[in-house]
Amino acid sequence: MRQRHIFGTVFTLEAVIACGVFLVVAAVLTRSLLRRRVRTADRSERPRVEVCYVGALAAFAVFLVAWTAWQNHEEHPAAAARPLRVDVTGFQWCWDFRYPQAAGHRRVTGTCKGQDMPTLVVPTGRTVQLRLTSRDVIHSLWVPGLRYKTDAFPDHVNTFTLTLDRAGRWRGRCAEFCGQRHWTMDFWIKAVPPRDYERWVHGGTAAA
Repeated sequence: MRQRHIFGTVFTLEAVIACGVFLVVAAVLTRSLLRRRVRTADRSERPRVEVCYVGALAAFAVFLVAWTAWQNHEEHPAAAARPLRVDVTGFQWCWDFRYPQAAGHRRVTGTCKGQDMPTLVVPTGRTVQLRLTSRDVIHSLWVPGLRYKTDAFPDHVNTFTLTLDRAGRWRGRCAEFCGQRHWTMDFWIKAVPPRDYERWVHGGTAAA
């Protein structure tokens, strides 16, 4: 998936750079402490070394900001002219998915008790716009396998888009503590071929 690939690339690169900077700073600090014990009277300044050090850190900072902004742009390309819209409402303690563009305004919900978990069905290869809100307290829609996470606030709508390029099913959950049964607040997101999606949205059953 595009989102997961970009997230993995950015995280790996930033983690490697952070570890490298940490090791360099730790090595310089250790060397300075050891030299200070040997030559306590040496308090000479080295402006060129300090300028090079500050310049290197500034270059890394500029690179990371520019790289992250570029990858964020790649991760969230411009949405299609008329994406598929799904209204998502979190409530204590489950989810409600509504399809306002579908005939009959198809709706999927559940209790999130046992196996009664609602399934968010979307077509593959099509931009889907999720409009996320909450009925009561703050929730957070999180799909670990796809690296998507967005908060749901009462009286506010958060909007984001996703495009799944292959069929499959992934488990999602609430990532914001929201009360007694927060831990049961799971759901499924299932991507199916467009033909299966059209059959499901008009009252049929989505293929596995």
